[in-house]
Amino acid sequence: MALQEEIESQGNWLFCRRSFLPLVALPAGIAALLFVIHSSGILFSAAVHHWHAYECFCFGTSLAGLFVRAYTVGHTPVGTSGRNTERQVADWLNTMDAYSVVRHPLYLGNCLMWLGIAMLTCNAAFVAVFALCYWLYYERIMFAEEQFLRRKFGVAYLDWAGRTPAFLPDFRHYRASGIAFSWKKVVKKEKNGVFALFLLFTLFDIIVYWQVASVSLNLPLYVATAISGIAYFVLKYVKSHTKLLDEQGR
Repeated sequence: MALQEEIESQGNWLFCRRSFLPLVALPAGIAALLFVIHSSGILFSAAVHHWHAYECFCFGTSLAGLFVRAYTVGHTPVGTSGRNTERQVADWLNTMDAYSVVRHPLYLGNCLMWLGIAMLTCNAAFVAVFALCYWLYYERIMFAEEQFLRRKFGVAYLDWAGRTPAFLPDFRHYRASGIAFSWKKVVKKEKNGVFALFLLFTLFDIIVYWQVASVSLNLPLYVATAISGIAYFVLKYVKSHTKLLDEQGR
């Protein structure tokens, strides 16, 4: 198999498993945090005295990623892959709203969400390795997606790709689609990620509280996690048993 086809094959395999494969890094992140705690790592020694403030900074980074995802999903019509995990899907080429400034806004959002979690380790080496692995991981997925779009849309895709960066946004070419923002779509698509984000931050906070006597529990975080958990299960029930989140033409 030629290298191009091999990378595309790897990308398609990763695409179908992209919802859970990043969780493989979680044990490594916990180990990295425990290492800096017990080795008095420089970054952790500076952050531990203001741990809850540092958590807020990390959480803000993740929230920025969640905002990017929500904006993208809320303005995205049907016929694109979204959270589809079976195959590439694109009934038409989306080049508006978030896709007018960056070709892969959802993966940019994912990067920021996971970066916030990675920074909780207070381990610069782990964050650097995370960034490298993230790029290698999503580079293949992005390559496979773009090969699919190139075959399907041809010149239209090449024109869009020629003026739109793959990962770092360029706002000079922003164009609004005119599609009304859909909170219903965001709630349906992003409720899993929101609950998972709160759970992971709570997990790291518990570890630090368990290991460092001077750190207190972040009670507001636990309350927010409980609320997000209740909301997740309520919305899951509503989605499965009612039509309240259904939309026409979305």
